[in-house]
Amino acid sequence: MADIQPPPAWLADAVMYQIYPQTYADTDGDGIGDLPGVLRRLEYLEWLGVDTVWLSPLFASPFADAGYDVSDYRTVAPRYGTNHDLATLVEEARSRGIRVMLDLVAGHTSDQHAWFRASADDPGDDRYIWADTTEAPSPAWVPSPGTRPGYYLPNFYPVQPALNFGYARQDPAEPWRQPVDAPGPLANRAALREIMAYWFDRG
Repeated sequence: MADIQPPPAWLADAVMYQIYPQTYADTDGDGIGDLPGVLRRLEYLEWLGVDTVWLSPLFASPFADAGYDVSDYRTVAPRYGTNHDLATLVEEARSRGIRVMLDLVAGHTSDQHAWFRASADDPGDDRYIWADTTEAPSPAWVPSPGTRPGYYLPNFYPVQPALNFGYARQDPAEPWRQPVDAPGPLANRAALREIMAYWFDRG
């Protein structure tokens, strides 16, 4: 078992402020909040005593669930701005002693994500939780939208297919359960580490 890292010391007394970018501050007049809007209000957040800003999901998305249906983890949703806008925000926030946290949404993706589109056409792809059955295991399961037969398990809404991280316990009644060290779960954990590294590299 891997060593469990203690939480960072700064978290114990952090003053955290959550921002849903879409409703926070609009700078281009389209009626949707954006990252430049957050940037313009850093002085106010600093005055409030905020030292950590938690940004709700701001990645590319069809926005069927307010951005919690991510279609690309490495691209800021155009309605909010650009990757450069995010890097600028982080840099300016840091100069004021404010950390910026991104909401990753690791349990599922959008059904428009390239990973899911590939999985829906490839019976050998186990990045998502599939039941290759002729009938849905329960009403919650969603029919495959691709050439792959069977059904996928969603999280929350049908457009949010659950990523497969494996199961600690197997169950003969649920043959779709894979162990945590199966190829699909391993690929997903590796992909999430790569996504986090991508953003850490940008501050």
